[in-house]
Amino acid sequence: MSDPREGLTVTHRRYVPYAHAHYAGNLVDGAYTLGLFGDVATEVCIRTDGDEGLFAGYSEVLFHAPVRAGDVLEVTATVARVGRRSRTLDLRAQVVCRGRPDKGASAAEVLAEPVTVVTATGTVVVPGPAA
Repeated sequence: MSDPREGLTVTHRRYVPYAHAHYAGNLVDGAYTLGLFGDVATEVCIRTDGDEGLFAGYSEVLFHAPVRAGDVLEVTATVARVGRRSRTLDLRAQVVCRGRPDKGASAAEVLAEPVTVVTATGTVVVPGPAA
């Protein structure tokens, strides 16, 4: 029998400020998205176990496309597996809006189709039951 927490999905959205541009072309480093994965994983732990939990590690991280300052990222965590104290999460970050400096200093657009920029599988741990 599967655990009812399996399949729980939590989504956050975050604007990527220009202050986070780290490379030419307003590119943002990959660690920025991993930080967002940590935030969404924290909410998963709170919802499933009433505790912020700890991120134990990643078994896979794939960078599919660049993240740029001016993007709006949608970051989603879905509980794939529930262990005694561990939770395996499927993580996805997608660009849903993108700055368009070619059309003006503050121009931006909602993308017709989100662009997947990072996917990952991670494990979080939560405290065991009180003795």
